[in-house]
Amino acid sequence: MTTTGPRLEEITAKNLDAALGIRVRPDQEHAVSPVVKSLAEAYAHPGVAWPRLIVDGDRPVGFLMAFLDIDWYEDGSVLRSGLWRLNIAAGEQGRGYGRFAVESVAEELRRRGTEQFYVTWHPGPDGPEDFYLGLGFQTNGETSGGQTVGVLELAQV
Repeated sequence: MTTTGPRLEEITAKNLDAALGIRVRPDQEHAVSPVVKSLAEAYAHPGVAWPRLIVDGDRPVGFLMAFLDIDWYEDGSVLRSGLWRLNIAAGEQGRGYGRFAVESVAEELRRRGTEQFYVTWHPGPDGPEDFYLGLGFQTNGETSGGQTVGVLELAQV
């Protein structure tokens, strides 16, 4: 039986090629690393990286990678969790998969007892700032690797 609606799948040997095939629009390539780099980073950061394929029915539509308790300043002083990468396939954008991805990561972080959800994005008019702000993230005045840092409070209302 085919499952309909978006869901997350762990990256396995069976869906690796599908994950590697996810491509954003050409005008977005400068703002987000390709899936192959994300998977290499996941391999280099076991236990911190949480990569997932976004699938709708049998169709791969995107890729996300969360970070779990990453040493933010690399000095042991601050651990943060959030969204590391979000790649929605060029032909699948505007269909709610990005929102689904963010909500799925928020759900996983809440399940783990995390209170704040962090994300970074490429600044500027061609970046996804409006998308993240529309989901409730707020900039916190920080940058990381030249990207804007946003945070969403996950406290249950």
